[in-house]
Amino acid sequence: MQNQVSDQNSNQKPDNSWIAELGRTVVLSIVLALGIRTFVAEARWIPSGSMEPTLHGTQNQWEADKIIVDKLKYKFAKPQRGDIVVFSPTDELKKEQYQDAFIKRVIGLPGETVELRDGKVYINNKPLAEENYLSSNQRTVVDVCTSGQQPAFLSAPQTIPPNSYLVLGDNRNSSYDSRCWGVVPRDNIIGRAVLRFWPLNHVGGIDKSPLYP
Repeated sequence: MQNQVSDQNSNQKPDNSWIAELGRTVVLSIVLALGIRTFVAEARWIPSGSMEPTLHGTQNQWEADKIIVDKLKYKFAKPQRGDIVVFSPTDELKKEQYQDAFIKRVIGLPGETVELRDGKVYINNKPLAEENYLSSNQRTVVDVCTSGQQPAFLSAPQTIPPNSYLVLGDNRNSSYDSRCWGVVPRDNIIGRAVLRFWPLNHVGGIDKSPLYP
């Protein structure tokens, strides 16, 4: 009997079930990774200096800040003033052949009237406190709007439409933002920048505390 069993085993094919299991694991991992990137969060790097000094940006991605974008929060909550958001180009920006995502800070909310006076932002006739993220030498003016629609969007007071947001870069002296081309529809917002993971000496949250609780 032992010889018969031995003979039968010697005729069996090798057990390759581990290969199939490995394949299923790899496929599942890829699906999960794509799902997380599509619906939950994704990593991005900052390609320009429009958010200095909050986020360092440069065309060399190895020297630029790298961030995690939360794509889930705005499925359940509205963007808030002070949020740093990543968004796809608006229709106005597409006319100028922009294709890559932008990153700016939410300044004006739906229904609010935004105006620029003496280099400062006014919301519903009240000056907006921005000292937590703006350098002292920054002035918010439309002089930077040398391209795109003319006159610039914030050349005059503007009331923000429903489901739209006015966004500005922290580097007001060098940021192409809502001052120039208008508001961002909520559907264009990809997510909120919540964490910096590069460079290693700046790992952590981007803003120190809620800017506008």
